[in-house]
Amino acid sequence: MKGSREKLGAVLIAVAGLLGVIVLFAQGAIPQDTAYHDFKDQRTIMGVPNFWNVLSNLPFLIVGAIGFYKVTISDRLKIIINFRIAYGLLFAGTALVSLGSGYYHLWPNNETLVWDRLPMTFAFMALFSIVISEYIFVDLGRRLFVPLVIVGVASVAYWHVTELRGEGDLRFYALVQFFPMLAIPIILLTFRSMFTTASGYWWLFVAYLAAKLLEHFDGEVYSLLGFISGHSLKHVAAALGVYVLMVSYQRRIGAE
Repeated sequence: MKGSREKLGAVLIAVAGLLGVIVLFAQGAIPQDTAYHDFKDQRTIMGVPNFWNVLSNLPFLIVGAIGFYKVTISDRLKIIINFRIAYGLLFAGTALVSLGSGYYHLWPNNETLVWDRLPMTFAFMALFSIVISEYIFVDLGRRLFVPLVIVGVASVAYWHVTELRGEGDLRFYALVQFFPMLAIPIILLTFRSMFTTASGYWWLFVAYLAAKLLEHFDGEVYSLLGFISGHSLKHVAAALGVYVLMVSYQRRIGAE
């Protein structure tokens, strides 16, 4: 029965990947919409433009730094020891999101957006390789780690170069960001972890969805609350998801 579930998972992942490629590349190039940079809350406070969109990145720095410390120095997390580099990159990437996103939100445009997306890609690809290692095969995740990171960086570079040429194309980057978010739940449901619980990953997935909703309803949230926007809360929600994952790494134990 276990074998059949794993086979089903492999098929579903392949189908999701194939459908993603077909849907994205069946249409023409997708340039970055310049309206993306037009956030609802653009207040300048204490001389800092877009103050709350900048400051709300601080949780990424805090969570990422704590997680990186626990992976590299305190050794308090239950992780695959010989794959420590991936966990380290997950939390280092999270911390760097704070700097990259903070820089972007000071001067929102396509050029600064590159530095927002690069560290996010590091974190996404590290997370994907970790899940593959914990649920499918350790060696597979380790072998895919560097190629996945390279593909992630290449997707951002490709988008940036096409924008500079006036032919912006987000399709490659969109595939790199969203495919892991489709594949990971399938892996969690159809493969067995070497650890006792998957709750941290599920909470991270919920936080990711919440962050996307808050981003989409940026203006509506700001109109409702009056003091903070959906985009600022998006940062908090995403960082909270990584924090819950870190806590789950600390509390879980190896499966029998």
